[in-house]
Formats: sequence, C-alpha cells, structure tokens
Amino acid sequence: MKSKAWTEKFMQGVFLIAACTSVLAVALICIFLFANGVPAIREIGFVKFITGELWRPNNNLFGIFPMIIGSLYVTAGAIVFGVPIGILTSVFMAMYCPKKIYRPLKAATELLAGIPSVVYGFFGLVVLVPMVREFGRTLKQMGIVEKAGDGKGLLTTSIILGMMILPTIIGTTESAIRAVPTHYYALGATHERSIFTVVIPAAKSGVLAGIVLGIGRAIGETMAVIMIVGNQPRIAQNILQGMRTLTGNIVLEMGYATGLHREALIATGVVLFVFILIINFSVAMLKRRTEHE
Repeated sequence: MKSKAWTEKFMQGVFLIAACTSVLAVALICIFLFANGVPAIREIGFVKFITGELWRPNNNLFGIFPMIIGSLYVTAGAIVFGVPIGILTSVFMAMYCPKKIYRPLKAATELLAGIPSVVYGFFGLVVLVPMVREFGRTLKQMGIVEKAGDGKGLLTTSIILGMMILPTIIGTTESAIRAVPTHYYALGATHERSIFTVVIPAAKSGVLAGIVLGIGRAIGETMAVIMIVGNQPRIAQNILQGMRTLTGNIVLEMGYATGLHREALIATGVVLFVFILIINFSVAMLKRRTEHE
C-alpha cells in the first residue's frame, strides 16, 4: 500500500511539473515579446505604429496597418473557402460515409495535416498562381478590375490557407457530431433537416472550436503565405493584388534587422499575439454564453 501511495504521489508530481512547464513556457514567451516590443511601440508611437500605412525602416517609418489588414484578409478568405467545405466533409464522414471508403477518406484528411507548409506554398506557386493570373487577365479584359496582378495575392493565399485548415476543422467537427446523442435527432424530419437543425446546433461548441483552431492556423501561417501572397506592404484594392501579412513581415526582415527596426518587428509579434488572445477570449465568452443558453 505504501508503494502504491508513493507511486501515486510521484505521478502527481510529474503531472504538476509538466503543467507548470507549459505555463512557464507561455509566460517566458509573453515576457520576451512584451519586454522587447513595448519599448519600440512607445518610441514609435502606438497610433503611428498601428494605423501607419508606410513601412520604410530606412526612413524610420514603421506603420503596420497594411500588414494587419493583410492578415485579416487572408484569414477571412481562408474561412470562406475552408469552413463550409470542412463542415460539409465532416457531416459526410460522420453521417453518410460508407465504411469501405471511410478509412481512406479519413487517412487522406489526416495526411493534409502532415504536409509541410512549404509544399503547400510550392503547390500554390506552381499550380494556383498561373491559374489566378489568367483569371485576373480575363477579369481585366472584361473591365471588372483595373489591375489583374501576377497571380500572387489574396485570392491564391486564401485558397491555400483554406486547404491547410481543412484537417483541423474536419477532425474536430466530426468528433463533435459523433458525440451528439441519437435521441437528439428530430422525429419525423428528414435526415438532412435533422442534421442541420438539430445535430450541428447541438455540436456547435465543437464546431466552433474547430473553426477557431483553423483561424489560429491561418493567421499564424508563414512559409506558404510568403511564397504566394506577394509580400507588398500595401492595402490591396482587390483580391487579385498582393499584400503582406504580420508573420511574413517578421520573417522577411528579421534576418538583417537591427536596432529600432528589430524591435519594431518584435512589436509586430506582440500585435499578432494580442490578436490570438482576443480570438481565444472571444471564443471562450461565446462558449460560456452558449452553455448558459
């Protein structure tokens, strides 16, 4: 009995150390970011830093507003492309998929999560960029847009990010749908009506969690984005033009940045970190509200 009690206390200590290590890692990241980024924001000026539209480090102009808009645009585009496909795919896998094709389909969706982001970027660069370029030229000839771009831009990036967030949304949503008790199904209603009016609303916390995880993946993606987004620090006039994201801005210039320039890039990381915190906080509040309802 003493040996069993000692083993239990030992494992409790191991679990406590693991939990403290996770908290400590987050705390250290926060301390590093804010300790190095806040002084730069103070020196540049919070309003100038957040709302400034010019990013010219050689002239001490550090405005990240175009990068903020770029990150929001590509994330919104990823949601538009990825969320409907992800939810519908998860519904098919949980409610309609025959057993013979379930395993291959499940393996294929999980394989999407294992593909390196640079491969996604290369696929977008070789396959999607030429297609979007021709699409833009067609729109320009029709007079719909004034500038067609070279294929690298918001549309291409949104499609790629939509593909990248699919496995996260599919896996989480499918699990949430399968967890809904069978007595929730509406008696007398068609199968499709029961799914969309009863099952999915009952699983909305899991669906929402999948969407949020997908948003976090999209807004924090770097390698694939910098390969196909165009990396131009400006506000695009249409979805065919290129922009620059917050993550791309850090990666492209951190290698040679010094002094205030380097601190401004760390401050960009602070802004990105705050965005993630706001998203997580909003989802937590929404979950709490749905639970009370």
